[in-house]
Amino acid sequence: MRSRLRFTRVASLVIALASLLAFTSCLHRPGTLAKRKGDEIIVAGQLFHTGTRVITWMDPGGYDAYRVDRRFSPIDDSGWEKSTAAVKDLKNPARYGLRRDPSLTPEDLERVRGGGWDLPKLQGIVDQFVMHYDVCGLSKTCFNVLHDHRGLSIHFMLDIDGTIYQTLDLKERAFHATTSNTRSVGIEIANMGAYPPKDTKVLDQWYQPDAKGQPTITIPKNITDPMIYTKGFVGHPARPYPIRGTIQNTELVQYDLTPQQYAALIKLTAALCKVFPKIACDYPRDADGQPIPKKLPDDALKAYQGVLGHYHIQTNKTDPGPAFDWNRVIDGARADLRLPKIVPPKKTPANTSADE
Repeated sequence: MRSRLRFTRVASLVIALASLLAFTSCLHRPGTLAKRKGDEIIVAGQLFHTGTRVITWMDPGGYDAYRVDRRFSPIDDSGWEKSTAAVKDLKNPARYGLRRDPSLTPEDLERVRGGGWDLPKLQGIVDQFVMHYDVCGLSKTCFNVLHDHRGLSIHFMLDIDGTIYQTLDLKERAFHATTSNTRSVGIEIANMGAYPPKDTKVLDQWYQPDAKGQPTITIPKNITDPMIYTKGFVGHPARPYPIRGTIQNTELVQYDLTPQQYAALIKLTAALCKVFPKIACDYPRDADGQPIPKKLPDDALKAYQGVLGHYHIQTNKTDPGPAFDWNRVIDGARADLRLPKIVPPKKTPANTSADE
């Protein structure tokens, strides 16, 4: 009786395993379609979820920085030979390069130059996430300027509706932040930028009041198709007034990002800090815990690992500008990562100015 029961159990187990194997093989039959969820970023060929919409260079409607031809010129004039004749700043067909970090051995370089990046090796190199505003207002215009006219590149673009576009695998060295290119991931945020208080003509054109008097992103009529993913999208700054602040010791005025941009950027920041453990989920702070509004000293920049602005890297840059809400981004990302909120130190006589 016991032997019969034992046989029955073994037979049931064999049947169950056979069924499981058959089911698994059905899932992975040759030619079976494997769909993305639509929120993934691509890092060394691997997919990582972000929780927000991401359109990659391989998706319809994406922007492909791997292509040599100009994206927005007539197709018969877009090839490399005609492009170099038409655009003097296009010097190299590749708008990106190899992350030639000093830690890579000659053997490493030979492997990765053929595309053989492994994730741990990449995680050992990437330790900064650089924020830019694009001074273009739209991701479409941004890609046109960078790729078609300047021979530059960026890993991500963030459009006004919160759609994130990835143009390159993060294993690539994008050309966006000079000395930090090898170690960083970069994002261009669709925003018209910051200007001196007496020179806000561009802002006045792009941010016009609606029927309720609220500033509204107003796309110039000469941009017939802004290629915004969300049809009929109407964008408003997160704070309905121009923000004044000082960057690089210069007073500037800027309109804020849209709420949709902040929501997406928080998700992407959290994802990058998770994928790349060396990117600390924080920004450069002064002794009072406030954002440092100028370039970091060379030694400090070399040692810095985390989220930072373009102006922290170069003295001639002011992006992402005085309106960029560092706390909103970092606090939101840290909450998603279940990290404690960073509380600035209480001011003491040693770090309190005389006029406060």
